[in-house]
Amino acid sequence: MRLTPSGLAVPGPSRRSLLRGVGGAALLAGAGIPLLSACGGSGTSSDPKTVSLGSNASDAVPKKAFESVYATFKKQSGITVDVNTKDHNTFQEQINSYLQGTPDDVFNWFAGYRMQFFAAKKLATPIDDVWAKIGDNFPEAMKKLSKGEDGKYYFVPLTTYPWAIFYRKSVFQQHGYKVPATWDELVALCKQMKKDGLVPIAFGDKDAWPAMGTFDQINFRLNGYDFHVELMGGKAAWTDAKVKAVFDHWAELLPYHQDGFMGRTWQDAAQGLVSKKAGMYLLGSFVAQQFTNKADLDDLDFFPFPEINSAYGQDTVEAPTDGFMVSKAPKNHDGVVKLLEYLGSPEAEQSYLKVDPSVVAASSKADTSSYSPLQKKAFDMISGAKTLTQFMDRDSRPDFTSTVMQPGLQKFLQNPKGVDGLLSSIERQKKQIFASS
Repeated sequence: MRLTPSGLAVPGPSRRSLLRGVGGAALLAGAGIPLLSACGGSGTSSDPKTVSLGSNASDAVPKKAFESVYATFKKQSGITVDVNTKDHNTFQEQINSYLQGTPDDVFNWFAGYRMQFFAAKKLATPIDDVWAKIGDNFPEAMKKLSKGEDGKYYFVPLTTYPWAIFYRKSVFQQHGYKVPATWDELVALCKQMKKDGLVPIAFGDKDAWPAMGTFDQINFRLNGYDFHVELMGGKAAWTDAKVKAVFDHWAELLPYHQDGFMGRTWQDAAQGLVSKKAGMYLLGSFVAQQFTNKADLDDLDFFPFPEINSAYGQDTVEAPTDGFMVSKAPKNHDGVVKLLEYLGSPEAEQSYLKVDPSVVAASSKADTSSYSPLQKKAFDMISGAKTLTQFMDRDSRPDFTSTVMQPGLQKFLQNPKGVDGLLSSIERQKKQIFASS
C-alpha cells in the first residue's frame, strides 16, 4: 500500500524507501500490527523526564540501533525516550490521521517534500532553536533538505545513502573501461560493453519504482536541481520542452538496458552485476545487500551519474534521508529540544551506525573511521554535494507518483516513441491531483 497526503492508502508495490542503504535489509515488517492511532498514548504525558517518540523502525536491526541511541541519551540527560514502534508501512499509511490526533512528541520521518507537506499543514513544530545548536554539524545541502517552504527548520537528519551507477572494479579492469564523466562517454561505454558481450545497464522495473531513479538522474543533470524541485512540486509542466529532453536522452540509453525488465525485480537485476554479466547498474547503495560474498562486495564500486549539462555538472546527488520531526504540540518541549540536539550530533549517529552499518551518517562531522570503503565513498559523495534530492516518490506527492508516474514511466519504457501523448496525459492528471487537498 502507498500513503497519500490525504491519509488514504492506495495500492502499490514496495518502494526503495523501505530499504536501508549499503548492505541493508528491507524495513517492511509483518502484518497484524496495531493501528497507528494507538501510538501516541504516552504523548499525553507532561513528565519532564520523558519524551514520547513515534517510530517507523519496525525492522529488528534499526530498532535495536535506535534503542542504543536512546539509551546513550538517557545516560547523558536523565530523560527517557518512550518509543512507540509501528510497522513501517502502517506508519506511512496512517501518518496524516496520526498527526492530526494525539501524536507523540517526536516522530521518525523523511526529509524533503514529505516533511514540507506536514510542515505546511501546521502538523509539525519548527525547530530553529535546535538548529542554532546543531547547524555546524551538517553540510549546506543537508540544511536545505531540513527546511520547510517557510524557511524554518522542521527536520533533524540522521542517516542517508546515495543513488549512483554501480560496477565491478575487476570487470572495468579486465576490459580497460574508464569511468565516464560525461553523457557522451557513458553512451560510448555502453556501446563498447555491448560489443564485449555484456549487458551494459542492469535493469528491473517489475515493482515500478526503479525507473523513477533513472528519470531523476537525467532530469537534474540536464535541467538542474531547481527544475527538479519545481517539477516534483507540481509547479512546472510535464509538457515543458525540458521534460521532453529528459525522455529524449533516456531513449538514447534504452537500447543498452537489460531486456525483460518488466518481469524483473531490482534484486534479480542486481544478480547480473554479481555474476559479471552486466557492466553497470543505476540504483541506491542498498544494491550491496545482494553481494553476499565478501570478495564480490569488496569488488563493488560506484560513480556519480555523468554530467550532461555543464551548467549543473554533477552538483546534485540523490540521497534519501531519514530523521526526526516534532509534532504540532509536544508535551515536553524542553525534553524534545534536548533529544533533538543529541540526535543532531555526530555521537548519536555513531551510536546508531555501530549497530546498523547499512547506511551512512547525515552529519559531515561523523567519525568515518569504521566505515567500509564503499560507505566512505558514499559519505564523501553526499557530504560534497551542492544539492541533495530525495527520490521522486519522496520529493513529490505519493499519490501522484504511484498512480501516474509509475505506470507512465513504464509506458515510456515500452513505447518511447509515444512520449508526447504520455506527457500531455501526465500533465492533465498532475493538475487534478495537485489541485486536491
